[in-house]
Amino acid sequence: MTGINQIKLPIAAEIDAFEVKFKDSMHSDTPLLNRITHYIVKSKGKQMRPMFVFFAAKLCGGITESTHRGAALVELLHTATLVHDDVVDNAYERRGFFSINALWKNKIAVLVGDYLLAKGLLLSINNNDFTLLKIVSEAVQQMSEGELLQIEKVRRMDISEELYFDVIRQKTASLIASCCACGAASAGADEEIIEKMRLFGEKVGIAFQIKDDTFDFGTDDVGKPLGIDIKEKKVTLPLIYALNKVDKSTRKKMINLVKNHQDDPKKIQEIIDFVTQNNGVQYANEKMIHYQNEAFEILAQFADSEAKIGLEQLVRYTTERKK
Repeated sequence: MTGINQIKLPIAAEIDAFEVKFKDSMHSDTPLLNRITHYIVKSKGKQMRPMFVFFAAKLCGGITESTHRGAALVELLHTATLVHDDVVDNAYERRGFFSINALWKNKIAVLVGDYLLAKGLLLSINNNDFTLLKIVSEAVQQMSEGELLQIEKVRRMDISEELYFDVIRQKTASLIASCCACGAASAGADEEIIEKMRLFGEKVGIAFQIKDDTFDFGTDDVGKPLGIDIKEKKVTLPLIYALNKVDKSTRKKMINLVKNHQDDPKKIQEIIDFVTQNNGVQYANEKMIHYQNEAFEILAQFADSEAKIGLEQLVRYTTERKK
């Protein structure tokens, strides 16, 4: 599999310039805020979202100043939702770094999230990037709705495959979809191309989430502990498939284990074994490949280019990654 740094090479200079601009876009005259935003920049992940924005722009006409703002907007609004999520989930760690609420407590974390949201809105409004603002705001709305849909339905453990896909389409895929749509819009693409790129990103986002779900049942060291989704009573695709394959009494027994015994390592192993025996992971992998292929079909409609290869490699990376 091609490594993320190798994939990044055609847009490496743009990503480096973006990092500086992103840091500047968070600047405040309040020293505490600057300390926290500096920490946020330092603890950032692989930067896959900005990569989707830049490659999509390159594919659809070329990278512009607007592309840099689009990437910053996505990152500002996404970071804001992550900061708020950590407060909601009482999470004290993210990607091996302490979360904002772990270091500065909930009140400050919520205010920092609000500040990042406001910064993103102002960045767009001050530069008349209304199309970009609309694309990203719709994604944030969908992410919130997806999260609430999951809380409302999934905790009952009575979830169909259709509902699962509704949740991940909104919760996870909408963000990558907005990255690709923003990239296309920033390059001056027409509405049809922007929608095509949005759909491409949605397919990639769904494949990405399914891959994430399979980690819970795997044996690789994936950076997230085995069974973590089960402990959090999250219903994932491998589990849904396995539950739908068995008789009522087995289903009831397994749902009871997930609901009431998620802190017992033996019971968690029993759930993992149950899913494996019923081909849950195999089925999820097949679904993931299906969405990956749909993403490739959309890309095939574009002329061959460095950006097209970059996006193909990014798609493969999301589905072949080990963590």
